[in-house]
Amino acid sequence: MKVELIRYTPDAFDLLLGTKTTRMRGKDPSEMTEEEKHDHWQYMLDTIESPFEFVDYIFNITDVSKNFTHQLVRTRTGAYQQETSRALDVSDNDIIAPDAFEENDEFARIFNKAVRDAQDSYRQLVAAGAQLQDARAVIPSNMSTAIKAKFNLRTLSDTAKTRLCARTQGEYQEVFRAMRAAVIAVHPWTEPLLQPHCAATGTCKFPRWGSKVIDEKPGFYDKILRDLSDGEEGHTVKTYQCPHYDERLDQTVVKRDVRIKFWSRAEIATANPVAKEGKSM
Repeated sequence: MKVELIRYTPDAFDLLLGTKTTRMRGKDPSEMTEEEKHDHWQYMLDTIESPFEFVDYIFNITDVSKNFTHQLVRTRTGAYQQETSRALDVSDNDIIAPDAFEENDEFARIFNKAVRDAQDSYRQLVAAGAQLQDARAVIPSNMSTAIKAKFNLRTLSDTAKTRLCARTQGEYQEVFRAMRAAVIAVHPWTEPLLQPHCAATGTCKFPRWGSKVIDEKPGFYDKILRDLSDGEEGHTVKTYQCPHYDERLDQTVVKRDVRIKFWSRAEIATANPVAKEGKSM
């Protein structure tokens, strides 16, 4: 797997600050100090996300499986160009083995035999005169491929919440981590926007999966994580299906209480934002 960031919006930070200037009649970014820019960026992180659509990133992603790209292109707000298997001879394309198969001799034996049989059958079909677009039907869907993909920063931020999540298949996580690293390398200020759902929102995106307890044993409170005193016994240490899950992510009770409070109010509450010095409430 290889991920390259081949194009991105120049002067993106000032461009984003400038969109807020347009909306709020604030200072032009060229007139701001670095401290002011930082202050206004922190404000933007907590307001509407539409300005992030002004910033684009184009990636060249190679040596990945078609199963991965099938998932990638479901991000409908992206733009894509992918290597074709209809018009190209793909008999020499690698078939990418899942990591679990590489770590298990029996899995690897069965997989490698199936791959050899499929590739041999593909070559025989082509040699017999079958069209490439028909012969490809026997090629495993984990065949290697290449794709160029363009996303704006808002799409990347939204996608990060699910595709950095441990519930996502490993190859997609690896690719998205590489995409994230490439973006942060050129635009370090994007780091708060490229986080998994749990780190971005304080809740679990897939709690039914993540909160499932797979092991339980007596232990102590973790002083560092839970800020409680040493030696407090009687706590059960739980191992969750998601290694990142934390009990504090469960907002079930809070959501229930807020839902009741929200819908029991007869009047509709509304804000009255007033712009001042490039910001509103």
